[in-house]
Amino acid sequence: MKDKILRLSDFAIYWSIVIMPFSVAIAPAIANTFIGFFSAFFIIKKLITKKPFSTDRLAIFFFLLFLSVSVISFRNSVSLSTSFQGIIKLLKYILIFLVCSEEVRDKQHISRIIISICSGVCLASIDALWQMAFGYDFIHHIAIQAAIGLPRPTAAFPNPNVFGIYMTALTPLIFGLALLYFKGKKRLFMFLPAILGLTGIYLTLSRGAGLAIYFAVLFLCIAGKKKLFTAGLVAILIIYPFVMPKNIKQWAREVNYNPLVLLCSQERISIQNNTINMIKHHPFIGVGVNTFSRNYGKYKTIQAEKYAHTPDTIYAHNIYLQMAGETGLLGLAAFILFLFQVFRRAFKTMPKLNDGYLRVIGLSLIACMIAFLINGLTETSLYYPRVAMIFWYLIGLSLALGKFVHLKGEC
Repeated sequence: MKDKILRLSDFAIYWSIVIMPFSVAIAPAIANTFIGFFSAFFIIKKLITKKPFSTDRLAIFFFLLFLSVSVISFRNSVSLSTSFQGIIKLLKYILIFLVCSEEVRDKQHISRIIISICSGVCLASIDALWQMAFGYDFIHHIAIQAAIGLPRPTAAFPNPNVFGIYMTALTPLIFGLALLYFKGKKRLFMFLPAILGLTGIYLTLSRGAGLAIYFAVLFLCIAGKKKLFTAGLVAILIIYPFVMPKNIKQWAREVNYNPLVLLCSQERISIQNNTINMIKHHPFIGVGVNTFSRNYGKYKTIQAEKYAHTPDTIYAHNIYLQMAGETGLLGLAAFILFLFQVFRRAFKTMPKLNDGYLRVIGLSLIACMIAFLINGLTETSLYYPRVAMIFWYLIGLSLALGKFVHLKGEC
């Protein structure tokens, strides 16, 4: 009986891990179903086998430290039920990266995950192009949005910025394999989803997404010693201000080319200044995990609101400021230590991989995480459940590569 349960668990975990990133491009309910499958069967498997965790222990320790500070922040919470929901989300996220880090089996499993990711990026990009052409996406019939007179597709996501977060989190993995590993026809075939991904990101007109993908691709080009591509990226940075759409040029003139406004918008500057005021009032453990929007209105200042009036309930549009607001500087420090350990492990593992395919995947996963975190400077990406799950998934994949250190051979 135990053997049958273990075989069923292995099957469910294996394919749920594969399908999950693709399902995010369709609907959050589907993605959460697969997360529920691999989480439940993972717990069942652990209870039966009683095997210890093989995931990097320091990464687990720092995440649990962050979780502990989040629990302590209940002391200042205005809604214990809301904060409890926040803890449930964190437990879900630790399960995502634990399952992925421990249950990714072999190179074939990784290759199937790559196919799933490519399929998700292609589906979302084609949906965005369809939306640009016909005004509605073909998955949920969501109407296209607009800003400063320019259309901004959302694909099957609630808004263009969330769509951009999904695309920038996964496209660097595809681009890295196309640029640094595959050759000949396989390279051309791999560049197709990469180009579709880059097109989707550009169409969102999301400044955070644009900045994130630019630095992620630049990182891959420099790390892969691709001098021609690096020079091309520098040229794009120089040329783009002269060839960007007229509406954007006009808007840039209207804000006097203020770099902060160009990057964040006046409203977000107000929000972030108000968030800093929140942190000043509760610097150590914050106002309570998952209660930022419930508290925001209390910490609005006249000086900050001069940039733009903001509603009383809103997100910070910056994951680091929102985290510090909710769990204090102690919570933010614990999260940064967790990230430091994840990146440390990734950079330490990558050169030890004897397989070129896995080395490029390791490097590309680092670029994906960099893109997500850069996007987090202007978006509350870790607080949108639809795309936050992708970040923890990527961390799990990165940590999983440690088990293949002694593997030899090419894919």
